[in-house]
Amino acid sequence: MAARLREIYKDRVCNALMEKFKYKNVMEMPKLEKITINMGLGEAKDNVKLMETAVEELALISGQKPVVTKSKKSVANFKVRQGMPIGAKVTLRGDNMYEFADKFFNIALPRVRDFKGVSKNSFDGRGNYSMGVKEQLIFPEINFDKVDKIKGMNIIFTTTAKTDEEALALLENLGMPFEK
Repeated sequence: MAARLREIYKDRVCNALMEKFKYKNVMEMPKLEKITINMGLGEAKDNVKLMETAVEELALISGQKPVVTKSKKSVANFKVRQGMPIGAKVTLRGDNMYEFADKFFNIALPRVRDFKGVSKNSFDGRGNYSMGVKEQLIFPEINFDKVDKIKGMNIIFTTTAKTDEEALALLENLGMPFEK
């Protein structure tokens, strides 16, 4: 069974984008290409258990096993050596991507305290949107009692849109709650 958000994209979003931007061909339409979730953990150099819990939580949130990122250079001021684990990331594509986006837009974001919508200013000029989440507790899979440290994450929505206006229309129609 296909992801619910993919069906919404095919049924409603494609028609709305065709009407708004007057595309001549269906292949011109922007679509979600991938979602990257990145969790940087500078403190993990001192505490190995912190990295293990972060990887487990990221796997629960995304439904996919994360990759542990390692430092590329040694930085003496931060006491970091080359090759030390300093973060974790997941790249979601296909149905996993649509499932995560659906859950993120409709369940996780409304759980943010004093949430008024996400900023429209976080586009990169090429149709990609990036945002930060301050705590992993907004996701329903995370058990409050088992969390030892609150960790934030960066979430990047990569689209095939050529402009920020097209990407904004795509994400709005998919259900991302932008501030008014």
